[in-house]
Amino acid sequence: MKLRLHFVVDPMGWLCISVVFGIWLYNTFFIPKLVLLPHYNEGHIPWAIVVCYYIASALCIAALFRASTADPGRLPVDPKIPHSEREHWELCNKCNLMRPKRSHHCSRCGHCVRRMDHHCPWINNCVGEDNHWLFLQLCFYAQVLSLFTLVLDFCQYYYFQPLTGLDQEKFTTRHELALLRVSALMGLVMFGGMTSLFYTQMTGILSDTTTIEKMANFSSEIFGSKRSWQWALAEVCGTRWKVLWLIPLP
Repeated sequence: MKLRLHFVVDPMGWLCISVVFGIWLYNTFFIPKLVLLPHYNEGHIPWAIVVCYYIASALCIAALFRASTADPGRLPVDPKIPHSEREHWELCNKCNLMRPKRSHHCSRCGHCVRRMDHHCPWINNCVGEDNHWLFLQLCFYAQVLSLFTLVLDFCQYYYFQPLTGLDQEKFTTRHELALLRVSALMGLVMFGGMTSLFYTQMTGILSDTTTIEKMANFSSEIFGSKRSWQWALAEVCGTRWKVLWLIPLP
């Protein structure tokens, strides 16, 4: 399946996604340099922990790239509507184009998106039918990476043995206070925010209700009854193979 890149021209969105990328880069560079690699070199931690951290970091940035560049489900200018489905389409009063019901016009992107959940400035893209699973992956991997970072920061303070190859007083003054505490603060904020967002997204998926519909006080009973979590996630991710739900590839 060919990858189709989708970019939104929005300076505010570029700023937001740059902040997210900066947080990822900060923790991906400083945590291995100050905690993982020095303790691994002195035999305090196994190589598996180092590998797992880099894998979580790679999956997080891959999910961020895919969620921000994937087409969320933009409708074409002249859609071909099957005659049997015409009753499930409606006219958009903003762009005057036909769209399926439960689609929404994004004022930020300037077009309609199928089953649009919301526009997220942190990925500079809409979250819709075609990239909802990628946004869910991003929330999940951001939780994993931020929790991993918090655990490593905690272990650096209270659990790991002192590094014999470094001047501890100089390390504490230059790095521990200035860098690791900032990393811990960012990890705490990211973990709390992503956990809340992931929970909100999962409740919406299980109840078959988008964020826009929740804000408009729509009931999930309008669109269907609650389904099992396996069926709901399979519909969002496009496959019943659960292992593929975790891979940010088509």
